[in-house]
Amino acid sequence: MSLEADLRRAVRGEVRFDAGSRALYATDASNYRQVPIGVVLPWDLDDILATVEVCRQHGAPLLGRGAGTSLAGQACNVAVVLDFSRHLNRILEVDPERRIARVEPGVVLDDLRRAAGKHGLTFGPDPATHAWCTLGGMIGNNSCGAHSLTTGRTSDNVEELDVLTYGGLRLRVGATSGEEIDRIVRAGGRRGEIYGGLRSLRDRCAGLIRERFPPIPRRVSGYNLDELLPEKGFHVARTLAGTEGTCVTFLEATVRLVPAPRSRVLLVLGYPDIFSAADHVMEILEAGPIGLEGMDRFLVENDFTRHSYREVLASLPSGGAWLLVELESVETARRLAARLPDALVIEDPAGQAAVWSVREAAVGTTSRDPRLGDAWPGWEDAAVPPSRLSAYLREFKALLGRFGYGAALYGHFGEGCLHARINFDLATSEGVKRYRAFLEEAADLVASHGGSLSGEHGDGQGRAELLPRMFGEELCQAFRELKSLWDPDGRMNPGKVVDPLPLDSDLRLRTPLPDTAFARDVLRCVGVGRCRREGGGVMCPSWQVTQEEKHSTRGRSRLLFEMLSGEVIADGWQSKEVHEALDLCLSCKGCKSDCPAGVDMAAYKAEFLHHHYQGRRRPVQAYTLGLVHRWVRLASLTPGLANLLGRTVTVKRLAGIDPRRTVPSFARRTFRSWFARHPGREDGPRVLLWPDTFTNHFQPEIGVAAVRVLERAGFRVEIPPPGLCCGRPLYDFGMLDLARRQLREIVDALPRGVPMVGLEPSCVAVFRDEMRQIFPDGPEMLTLAELLGKTPPLPSPAAQEREPPPVLVQAHCHHHAVMGLGADRRLLEQLGIEARFLEGCCGMAGAFGFEPGHYEVSMACAERALLPAIRSAAPNTIVLADGFSCREQIAQATGRRALHLAELLSEG
Repeated sequence: MSLEADLRRAVRGEVRFDAGSRALYATDASNYRQVPIGVVLPWDLDDILATVEVCRQHGAPLLGRGAGTSLAGQACNVAVVLDFSRHLNRILEVDPERRIARVEPGVVLDDLRRAAGKHGLTFGPDPATHAWCTLGGMIGNNSCGAHSLTTGRTSDNVEELDVLTYGGLRLRVGATSGEEIDRIVRAGGRRGEIYGGLRSLRDRCAGLIRERFPPIPRRVSGYNLDELLPEKGFHVARTLAGTEGTCVTFLEATVRLVPAPRSRVLLVLGYPDIFSAADHVMEILEAGPIGLEGMDRFLVENDFTRHSYREVLASLPSGGAWLLVELESVETARRLAARLPDALVIEDPAGQAAVWSVREAAVGTTSRDPRLGDAWPGWEDAAVPPSRLSAYLREFKALLGRFGYGAALYGHFGEGCLHARINFDLATSEGVKRYRAFLEEAADLVASHGGSLSGEHGDGQGRAELLPRMFGEELCQAFRELKSLWDPDGRMNPGKVVDPLPLDSDLRLRTPLPDTAFARDVLRCVGVGRCRREGGGVMCPSWQVTQEEKHSTRGRSRLLFEMLSGEVIADGWQSKEVHEALDLCLSCKGCKSDCPAGVDMAAYKAEFLHHHYQGRRRPVQAYTLGLVHRWVRLASLTPGLANLLGRTVTVKRLAGIDPRRTVPSFARRTFRSWFARHPGREDGPRVLLWPDTFTNHFQPEIGVAAVRVLERAGFRVEIPPPGLCCGRPLYDFGMLDLARRQLREIVDALPRGVPMVGLEPSCVAVFRDEMRQIFPDGPEMLTLAELLGKTPPLPSPAAQEREPPPVLVQAHCHHHAVMGLGADRRLLEQLGIEARFLEGCCGMAGAFGFEPGHYEVSMACAERALLPAIRSAAPNTIVLADGFSCREQIAQATGRRALHLAELLSEG
């Protein structure tokens, strides 16, 4: 029997050896790519035991994996990948008395923090990926984070581990007294052999460990041999933490919880440059901060950060670099601020979160910067004693200059850990040769300062080859001996940490790709995994519902990469694996704004479908829903008949519409016909109102309301000539040639210099996104809130005799992603309206929710935030939704009629 067949027979969970699944797991967030043998998503503990047994019978390498965000290549290998994140994600126990928690390896950190928070506790280490990283991955990598300054590394917070060796031995390990070691060794067997070997290793190497292990807070490189020392309690669990899956498989972890800070205040300090910021680290540490981060101006001056965090950036103190100092005491923060120039004290939790979000997005935002070109990990997180940070930083900057590299610099300054995405050339032989030379010199530089090659992300394949420069050959031999005690066959994540593969082999950029703009766009994904978070923002609604890697933005990017390379997915644009993964992409554009690397999966999907269906017949809904702008013109001639036919199941099926959906009703009179009879005002500045297909044919009352609001604001309203359409639905079905022709018609027909306002956010987004890419000098379009924000204020409902009712706002995804919601927030605030803005996609997403096979996902998206919020809202709450698809989802799921902003203002 084959390995795959034996696994399918033994495992209840998913066993996936298909090309698509192997492609999804071929890389992590590092520079490396190794296509796995297959993937197993174990359902429970028995599945893990069975998988390891079958792999042992076949001699197959094994790799345990969490969220797959490792930066040194330790989460990809030519092995059977065990993905714990899908099913093995239960919090088994939270004991507030003992301040411990028991978790399965796939538990997401923020889930544990929320559970512990109910008891005033938290898990201390909190890397920037806290919303999606798993505890198993954190233990494997010995993760740290912004608050390890006071709580330590993950290994420092591990009490016990339930582990399984490749040989099939299951052990519960933790701190071990001398008497217990003696008892275990006397009992013999495989367990006694391991403990006896560990004790012998400790006794022989204790002096060398004390001498060569740098006594710094961020020593993550190498194996934790120091945890075997008597003064550390012969802590076997903490020795295994940080072994990156090369020794055992983690089945369960008992971790320590610590009291959550009762209050937090953020002090932001501005400095002329990153070096002067580092000069003040030791002084600030005397104040006892719970977090001390640094970042330079280069980090925030990129297109993504400027677009997504412009209000935050405007509030920062002046300077070329900043220290973010988090304290528990407001008084301490104010005292420090008084002593130092350019200081900002932020007490508001929302304001603090906004600043931290800029820092947490750094891995992605520094990866794609026009000033650097593409930047990559490789020398990502070296750490030195905090007292040496300033000197190291200056020498490191000089080293970058000698090699002609550039980088944004940031990191955990309070612990001497420096992050840097560097514009390495990893695609050419000469570039890779220079990359190796730089890493060797950088390793020597860190060692000369008594530092660690890795201060957070581990060694993997990216730094393991350099470990002798830090530890010496004798200690590296001790690492080999420790691995062989646990994994004598060398089958656990081979080639990482110990006996590593060369650091310049398996580089994914050496995989040949066509030299096209599309290929370069696909490379934008750096694998940081923010699309795997389960809440906040818009990205990625289909992942949040299915929890399938192939439905994450990252997963789809990986599949497109492998499709272009042609090695694993060999059928190119006709790939059924890629088509299946993209089918549940809602084209919401959430990734365009929420992904720190700026991945735009909606655009990639449109491009793929464009090629996929060239010379082939498309699904019927492409011709009905995609060409809706044509069909509605015919239907509007006899709207009553069209509405009658649209209610029948037969017509829905013929049109490619899910029969459970209600076809929107055509209005008896279009907006254009109303406007033709409207006298309008003859004075005031001109404004062009765009009568989109949905407003014109389905809800003309919104257009009427917009005209009244604009005229009340003093504008003379005009509309463009008939027959023009931005073609928004065409992109969803990859009809790019037709979409471009329609944009060309708009460019040729519309006047310049007249402000134009759109009512449908998806149409406005076409003008602000697709139009800009194809016709940079094409006409511009504003939202209603943006236009009104530039005019004298409208009469406020709050100034009238009655109290304005509460308002619940469901923002269209394209509005969120392309235009942003700042103008709407400001306008509602100006009108005295307290509005609650919901986060997340409505699930209808244009044509998506109407198409066959999408109904369940569409409704599940809506149930995540939108529908529960509406059901629990007070009866007098106004639901505001500018998007036609959002209003349809709300109406069809709740019976509530949502208003457009124009209607709210018109009735105000």
